[in-house]
Amino acid sequence: MVKMFKQAPLPFIGQKRMFLNQFKQVLNDNISGDGEGWTIIDAFGGSGLLSHTAKRLKPKARVIYNDFDGYAERLTHINDINRLRRLIFSLLDNCTKNKRIPANVKNQVVDVIKNFDGYINLHILCSWLCFSGKQIKTLDELFRQDFWQCIYRKDVDDVINLIKPWLDDMLRGEQRAIFEDKYACRIGEQNGKMIEFIIARIDDDFFNSTDLVRFVVCRHSVTKQRAWDLVSGQGNPPQVPFCAVQLMTNNVVIDDLAVMPMFGDFERCIAWTWLDSKTI
Repeated sequence: MVKMFKQAPLPFIGQKRMFLNQFKQVLNDNISGDGEGWTIIDAFGGSGLLSHTAKRLKPKARVIYNDFDGYAERLTHINDINRLRRLIFSLLDNCTKNKRIPANVKNQVVDVIKNFDGYINLHILCSWLCFSGKQIKTLDELFRQDFWQCIYRKDVDDVINLIKPWLDDMLRGEQRAIFEDKYACRIGEQNGKMIEFIIARIDDDFFNSTDLVRFVVCRHSVTKQRAWDLVSGQGNPPQVPFCAVQLMTNNVVIDDLAVMPMFGDFERCIAWTWLDSKTI
């Protein structure tokens, strides 16, 4: 059974979780059945909650998610986000939920953030430590604010659980949008022992694309040579399991270079998710 989430996994100011029932009613009133032949565009995608709901409710519709805020990038860093949450939450034992944090405790929280060696996202910190609805642009601006105890008690689901629905969509032959509305990932050749993923830049009309990155994940020696050949590997293939990447340099333009590090994060996450699915 495909799970339908009712709220975003990470904090997002303005997510529409309180309006999901109305949204589903609008979809059902206007799109019959499973949505085959329809294209649903989530122009202000935010956390992707409405896109997720639309895809689960109308699985054969094409759903385009405009990730203007880079929410998909945050999902690839969930392990760091959970680690930072635990460090901060450990300082708040004597702080009341939704109440102002004392100055001495605030100073300890600031020190933890300054010394943290992983991924930091201002939107998430703001949702944890600022009064409801407050938005900030820099860490310095955050540190000048009063801090409030708004942090949740438990870690969010690990990245494998969050990425798995994306993998399921691609295994059904669908193209999965990643990183704003400009890039998407699809599956090429696959079997139970190896799988090929292609990341492409989506053209302005949303219907054509240019391949930028091909990467393979291989878990069995029987298919390691084929996987290595798909990415034009030189010499002997690595020992399994391995993930190998080919950059299609002739297709890359300057604007693509800024998102290459995020591609790397996504590749690692989707690779681990596929490998994990084979150990269940």
